[in-house]
Parts: sequence; C-alpha cells; structure tokens
Amino acid sequence: MGIRASGKGRKRTMKKVGKGFIAEFRKFITRGNVLDMAVGVIVGGAFTSIVTSLNTDILTPLLGIFGGTDFSYLTVTLGSGENAPVLNYGNFITAVINFLITALVIFCLVKGINAIGERVKKKESQVPAAPTTKKCPYCLSEIPLEATRCPHCTSRLDQED
Repeated sequence: MGIRASGKGRKRTMKKVGKGFIAEFRKFITRGNVLDMAVGVIVGGAFTSIVTSLNTDILTPLLGIFGGTDFSYLTVTLGSGENAPVLNYGNFITAVINFLITALVIFCLVKGINAIGERVKKKESQVPAAPTTKKCPYCLSEIPLEATRCPHCTSRLDQED
C-alpha cells in the first residue's frame, strides 16, 4: 500500500491507498442485494441440476419414443480414423431444451410473483385512508381532526364526535 496526498491548498491529509477500497468492498458485499444475488446463484445452480435431470431422465426418453431417437447420442464424425473430430450436436440440442425449460419455469415463477404483488397492491390501495378532517357539529364545515374550535363559526368543539 502506498500513501497518497489529497486535499487543496495548504491543508493536506494523507491516507493509505487501498484502505478505502477495502471499506468500500466490505460495504458492497454486506448490502442485502449482493446477499440476495448470492442466494439466487446457489439456488439457480441447484435448480439447473433439477432441470437437467428432468430433461435427460424424463423428457428426452419421451421425445425418443415419438422421434425414434435420443438426442444425447446424436453425433457427426468429421473425417475418418480414430482421431477424427466428433460433433456432439445431440448434447447441444439437449442443452437448448434445458435452457428453454429453465426459461419457461423462471418466466412462470416471475409471472406468478408479479401477479401476487399486484393483488397485494390492489388490496393496499382499496383500504381507505384514515380521515384527516371532521365536520363541525354547528356549521357542518370541514375542519381538521385536531381542531378545538371551528375556524368558520368559531364554536368551541369540546366534545368528541
């Protein structure tokens, strides 16, 4: 770590370079958004293995019944001999199907969460706000709830409504 001078004019303060970086990184890493993102990545990794298993163990064999083949074994050999390169395009098709299933499930989850959020917002907006005014019992003018005297008719408002 080096030392850096900062400040204008005669007053100069010296601070260690890097100390601010570490403090800023600590602040960044402890924010709720970063922790939520980390949890999301971990859950996403576990979810990916579930989707891969769904595709490999359930969907691909079912599609093999209708199409007569299992995608994971589709290959093309380029050239001849033992060392000829092999394109495993069946694995690519499987990966595309995994992606589409994952995207569909995430889309459905986000759509469901948004629908629940909209319902909650609707319920909150339907709740009427607490009244801030009342009517003067003498002149029936709108006055603040805290008023002890009507500003219109100057009547004393000693009793609760």
